[in-house]
Amino acid sequence: MKRPRLILADDHTLIVDALKNLLQPEFEVVGTFADGRALLESAPKLKPDLVVLDISMPNMSGLNAGARLKELMPSVKLIYLTMNADPDMAGEAFRLGASAYLLKNSAATELVRAIRDALRGGFYVTPLMTEGMVGSYVQKFKQRKSTSNLTLRQKEVLQLLAEGRSMKEAAFILNVSPRTIAFHKYTMMDHLHLRSSAALIEYAMKQSLVSV
Repeated sequence: MKRPRLILADDHTLIVDALKNLLQPEFEVVGTFADGRALLESAPKLKPDLVVLDISMPNMSGLNAGARLKELMPSVKLIYLTMNADPDMAGEAFRLGASAYLLKNSAATELVRAIRDALRGGFYVTPLMTEGMVGSYVQKFKQRKSTSNLTLRQKEVLQLLAEGRSMKEAAFILNVSPRTIAFHKYTMMDHLHLRSSAALIEYAMKQSLVSV
């Protein structure tokens, strides 16, 4: 029987290695990536059935990469494995197409169960985040307020600037002009009512677009 094809994306090598050892007996791990942009560029060629990814990754966050992947590969399943226990962040993940949301201190057996559920078309949320909830966990997370009022492109620009890239470097990475980057930056500041680049970077950290 053909094993489901998985991709693992996390910028911590030890975690990727541990996940690979855990999952390979049942699933075929066809690729591992340490940043969201590399994942986005390579995943379509690897044709995974499912991607296990972190939210906070360099160059492009897991949320942005996942949203872009769902545009390119609508059938791919996304499982977020993260340290971020913010219910609003979980809601954002499900709104962007996630099938499961787990914390890195979840039991290893939870990840295997979440993968099996996702591949069957279901959803999974770690019990560490659903204590006291009744009914549909996923719907309850989706109904929470959005963590961001920015477009996907704006969030991509924001992450690169918050990571210390110049406007010229960000423009090269995103294949646009520096003027376009500047337009996005000042549009975001105006939209979010922020008066400085430092405030914009602080906002990016709160949104888990960069590691604190």
